[in-house]
Amino acid sequence: MPRRDAIYPANRHTLYDVHHYSAAIRSGDLLFVSGQVGSREDGSPEPVFEDQVRLAFANLRAVLAAAGCGFDDVVDVTTFHTDPQAQIETVLSVRAEEIGDPPYPNWTAVGVNWLAGFDFEIKVIARLPAAIGGGDPLAGT
Repeated sequence: MPRRDAIYPANRHTLYDVHHYSAAIRSGDLLFVSGQVGSREDGSPEPVFEDQVRLAFANLRAVLAAAGCGFDDVVDVTTFHTDPQAQIETVLSVRAEEIGDPPYPNWTAVGVNWLAGFDFEIKVIARLPAAIGGGDPLAGT
């Protein structure tokens, strides 16, 4: 069974400590990133929706970087929205800037009625580069 290693970004926000969870878990060559929200360092939500989405992506980038990877390594995305119909155009616009060129990762968008004071959350699964994750089992290395 692969070992579980907790990953945290350099400027870790207080939500991890307050709610007792890891920013991400590295297991073998996979990185499972906890839902990232548009929180400031003190854990409070960014009040403007578009800024909250941008900050959630920035927080996600920081977690990916701490694990030695980036958006090109992301294979699966799940986003959570408190008002999908009103928010989707903003989310799609920011997502287009952040995710990059095809091939795109899988994406599932879920409407929810509560995100602990936030209006948007993004969680991902990434495949770690071979040098970090210990090789590519599909390639036989």
